Parts: sequence; structure tokens; C-alpha cells
Amino acid sequence: MLELLRIRDLALIEDLEMEFAPGMNVLTGETGAGKTFILKALNFLTGERLGPDLIRPGKEKAVVEAMFMLDGQELILRRELSADTGRSRIYRNDQLCSQESVRDMRSRLLLHTSQHGQQKLLQSSFQAAILDDFMNEPALLDKKEVLVKALADCSSRLEALERSRLALEDKRTLLEYQSQEIAKVAPKAGEEEELEARRAVARNQEGISRNAAAGQAALHGGEDGPGLMHNLAALEKAVGALAGILEEFSDMPELLMDTRHAMQDLDARLQKAAGHADREADMDAIESRLYVLAQLKRKLQRPLDAILSLQKELRENLDFLDSCGIDRKALLREEEELCAELARLLASLNKAREGAAAALSEALARELRVLGFSEHLRVGFSFTPHCLYKEREDCAELRARLYWQPNPGQPPQPLDRIASGGELSRFLLALVSLMSKAASEKPTLIFDEVDAGVGGLTLNRVGESLEKLASERQMLLITHWPQLAARAKRHFVVSKEVIQGQTYTRCTRLAPEQIPAELARMSGNENA
Repeated sequence: MLELLRIRDLALIEDLEMEFAPGMNVLTGETGAGKTFILKALNFLTGERLGPDLIRPGKEKAVVEAMFMLDGQELILRRELSADTGRSRIYRNDQLCSQESVRDMRSRLLLHTSQHGQQKLLQSSFQAAILDDFMNEPALLDKKEVLVKALADCSSRLEALERSRLALEDKRTLLEYQSQEIAKVAPKAGEEEELEARRAVARNQEGISRNAAAGQAALHGGEDGPGLMHNLAALEKAVGALAGILEEFSDMPELLMDTRHAMQDLDARLQKAAGHADREADMDAIESRLYVLAQLKRKLQRPLDAILSLQKELRENLDFLDSCGIDRKALLREEEELCAELARLLASLNKAREGAAAALSEALARELRVLGFSEHLRVGFSFTPHCLYKEREDCAELRARLYWQPNPGQPPQPLDRIASGGELSRFLLALVSLMSKAASEKPTLIFDEVDAGVGGLTLNRVGESLEKLASERQMLLITHWPQLAARAKRHFVVSKEVIQGQTYTRCTRLAPEQIPAELARMSGNENA
């Protein structure tokens, strides 16, 4: 229940506070005084947007705050709109919260019915949604949405598979040619660089052999005498003896031993160089392999590392072309399974809708007769199959459209073709009454001129229905009819006044003794 509403610096409202009672609270006043704008402020508080141009000129921000009773506890909501940034902040019990969290609880706080709702009532999609709400089978509806989404995803994957297949199929000959050419050569990573290095070695074979032999001769000696290794051993022996006698030679044996190890390593390298030169003698084989690699690069017009990457890509694409038939069959099988599951669900959902349509039609007709419609009134729903997936008849759901027969002897007609504004007002009131009875939540009902187009004795019927509904739920009612305003437990008058060139919207709660004068004004009796 809405207990208190305060609005500051919003449009023509400087500071307005309203304390509401249980039951019917009525807002009256001349057209354009700002009654509907008070309801806009409530909508803003519960998640809808307002532009910064609606902040009162010269003010830093507009503030809307309200106190509700929800589940036996006080709930205070406040929303501030900044003039500088145009952004807003929402507070729940003085704690910042998100707009989404407030929107989520909106259905528990307010149910706003307006002339806009009458126009929505003319839309077949809205009529279908009303029936689904009355049916109260959210599990079926949620499961339907899950299956429809899964089918859409399956269809997207099928289409993507087919697009890829067609794109690659057109290039299959080229892909196979490139793959075969690469397979013939069978290049390896780093092969070209290795061959270039081997070629460089082979081209310097003579110099390598000559210098390796000269180095070995220097180390091991020859006809001219012993070599460096022999002399180093003799030197190491002599210095070792001196180190045992003289302190200044103590570090020399280790140094000479390291030198001997270095010479041994050098000897091994020289032997390897001599043998390596022998192994690299086949220059023709190296040049032949480099030529084959160069030919492959020219054919495919890319460097060798890119060819190796291409080889992997070609293999993947050709494997895809070979396996896409299997993948397509798997997707088609998944599609059939989802369609079968959707068909079973829709059979249950359509049956539930038909049952709910019969119950809703009967209940709605009763409510409308109470609101002044003929005893002969008939209301019903017509169903049209609507395919949810690829024009498949087994995946068709029944979409409802509201028909009615206001007078006997006439064929039923869609509501949007023959209903007047006053009739739509009563239809909307009847639907809200039915939904309110069925709902477990009890939000405050807001009726914004739902009595439009209604008059005479019918207006009394509407008033009785509103009064009965207000006995069960809190209601805010904007009206221009004194017959309805007279039934309120609390009466507020909204007016405009100009002070020193500034316009202000005021809202005054009437005392019991002030109400007759306002009702007389509403009836056009200025002398009352």
C-alpha cells in the first residue's frame, strides 16, 4: 500500500506531499492542472525515465520519494534526477540500489491503468498476453521460450555450417591442389634456414679442411717435431715441480690444467670440423632441395613459414568439407528433436489456452454485465495458428484474439473494430478487477480517467464496481465525474496558481466539509 508521496522541484511542482488512505483515493481538478503528472512521478520513482528538462528551472535536482507498506514492513523509495548530468539515483531505505531491482518489485507496488491501456487493449498481442496471464501457467510459457530460443540457435548453426560449406566447396579444387603440392614437397619448419647454413659450409669446404688439418698439426705436431699438446704436458710437469718448491708458482698448475682442457676441447672441435666438411660434400643435393622449396614458394606465392601455416589451414578446411555432412545430419537430428519437444509442449499450451479462454470469457462477461452491458452480451476468444519455427505446422501455437457480441442478432466482432471509448474503459476495468481477484500480490491500483466515455446510469455501475474493488485494494483514481469522486475515502484537488510570474501546481487534501463544493464544481454548478 502507498502511504506517502512527496515530489520536489519537478516541472510545475515545487514541493508537494500527499498522504493516502486505504481504499479509494481520488484526484480531481481542471484539465491541465497536473493530475496525470503526479502519476508520472510515481512511474519515475518505480523505474521509468524522465528527462532533465522536467526539473524546475533554477533547481539542482528533482526528488520523488514515497513510503509503501510491503509484506508488513515500511519500504521507502527515493529517486533524484540531476539537472547537470541528467542522470538519476535510486535509494531504497536510504541505500543506493539499481533501477532493475526497483522495476522488479514494481508489480508488487503499483498497477497503473490509463487511457493508454485502453489503446493497448485493441492490440491482439496484448489480448493474447492477457489470456496467458489469466491462464497462470508460467512454466509452460517459460519452457516455450527456451525451446524457441534453442531452435533459433540450432537454425543459426545450420545456416553458418551451410555458408561455410558453400564458400569452401567453391574453392575445393584449389584447396586440394595446394594441399597436394605441399604434400609433394613435405617442407619442415626451419628446413630452409638449415639448408642455407649447410650450403654455406659446403661452399667453404676446402678452407675448412685445410685449416682444420693445420690446427690439428699445431696441436699434435708432425715431421717438424712435437706439437703444442706435447709441449704443454712438459710445461705442466715442470711448473708442477716448481709449485711444490716456490710459493709464487702455486697457482700455475691449475691454470695450466685449465689450458690443457681448453686445448683438448679445441682438438675435438677441429676433428669435428674436418669430418663435417667431408659430410657436406654433396652440394648438388642441397641445391636441389633449395630449388624445390623455392618452386613451392613461387607456386603458392608465400614464404615457407606461411606455407606451413597454410598446410594446417588446408587440412582443417578439407577435413571440414569431409565431415560437414555428418555435422549437418547431427544438427538436423537436434532440430527434429527440439521440434518434437516443442510440438508436445504446444499441444499442452494450446489446450491450456483454450480452457483459460472459456473461463476468462465467462468471467469477463459477468463483470461487463455488472458494468452496464446487455444481459445478452457474449465474449470469447478466436484462435489463429502461428508457426514458431520455419512455417512448420507441428510447431504452431494458437494466438488469441478477443471477440465480442454486444447485442443479439449480430455476429461476433473483434474488439478493436467496434468498441467505443466508453466500452473500452469498462472492458479495462473488468479485466483489472478479474486480475486483481486472481493475483496473490496486492499492489495499489491506479486508474487514470478509466471512466472516459462513460456517462449516465452506466457511470453509476462503474462507480459501484470501483468502490467494490477499492474495498479490497488501495486505489488512486483520477476522474472528472462527481459521481465517482463522491465515493472516495480521501479526496485531493490538484490546481495551478501563478505567483509573481511563476506557475505552481498545488495538491490539497479536502476536509469533509470542503468536498461538496468540489463535487458541485465538477458537476458544473458554480452557484452551489
